[in-house]
Amino acid sequence: MAKAELKNIFLSASIPLPERDPKYFETADVIAIRDSVTALASTVLPQYRLIWGGHPSITPIINYVIQRRGLQVQDRVTIYQSKFFEHRFPPDNNEFKNVHLVESTGDRESSLLEMRRVMFSSHHFYAAIFIGGMEGVEREYELFREFHPKARILPIASTGAAAKLVYSVVNVKEKRFETDYAYSSLFKDFLLQ
Repeated sequence: MAKAELKNIFLSASIPLPERDPKYFETADVIAIRDSVTALASTVLPQYRLIWGGHPSITPIINYVIQRRGLQVQDRVTIYQSKFFEHRFPPDNNEFKNVHLVESTGDRESSLLEMRRVMFSSHHFYAAIFIGGMEGVEREYELFREFHPKARILPIASTGAAAKLVYSVVNVKEKRFETDYAYSSLFKDFLLQ
């Protein structure tokens, strides 16, 4: 019997910084961001592949979940990083087998764009989750929709920041994305079907 292909879920998330655009930091719920990333990793990794552009505030959370729960999921975790940030990679990157480095273009914005294009064109995605974040989360939403217009979109507005802004522009509104802080059950209901 052939092994079923794992579905890919894209995660776009970060914890907003106070020195960046206040529209993200002022609405961010840092506890909700951490709780939702923890719940997402705990809920989906046993069944799906989680893919993200490695962010120094998110990669350590996912590594913590994997280590704490003793999950044997290295084949279900894929991180993309631009070599532009090579000097700032979080040490947690070393805990993952599947870290794809994308060549730097020489400047921050075009290097990030190239990394995202490579990431989105390298996989077929079942769903995308947007949690907290800043302008990068908004940019990833726009680009993701171009590459994967039929994928499920879950902007977790209760985490505030960019996810709340993404939620305001999606076609289908789901009240639970705004009000439900029971993230494990939320992800089970919307992803594990």
